[in-house]
Amino acid sequence: MEFNLPNGVKVELVKGDITELEVDAIVNAANSYLEHGGGVAGAIVRKGGPIIQEESREWIRRYGPVPVGGVAVTSAGALKAKYVIHAVGPRCGREPVEKIKDAVANAVLKADELGLSSVALPAISTGIFGCPYREAAKLTLEAIKEVAPRLRSVRRIIVCLYTDELYKVFESIFKEIFK
Repeated sequence: MEFNLPNGVKVELVKGDITELEVDAIVNAANSYLEHGGGVAGAIVRKGGPIIQEESREWIRRYGPVPVGGVAVTSAGALKAKYVIHAVGPRCGREPVEKIKDAVANAVLKADELGLSSVALPAISTGIFGCPYREAAKLTLEAIKEVAPRLRSVRRIIVCLYTDELYKVFESIFKEIFK
């Protein structure tokens, strides 16, 4: 499913493995310390190689923890992408779920700042961070719609969902937001 925004940005919803996409950057649903053990983060390091974790630790040594809603960037190792943008989403129940919107917006804006044309995002905070799918979908897609008019280089934004259940929820919200 896809939608073209007036400023030439295409937003796509796909079901699949984000590590297999041919895009300039993939977004990792990260924790503040960029330790990539499980979920999307673990899959990215397993496929991209240990360099991603090594660069993440170096980033933390230099700059400290990434705040909720913030981002950090590393290379993508052996992945098809050039970069991994690590976006820290909220831990639902402990931090405001609305921070998903900040994480998504900052990830897409970072891709634009890097001069990239395509970026793929997962469903940030819906795994071990426990955010409800519907709320996460709404916040993710609203963030994309709001930042799209400011983009200079990003022309393709993919929201990549790993399960049928996540895809169906995002699809229903996608139809509401991108009528």
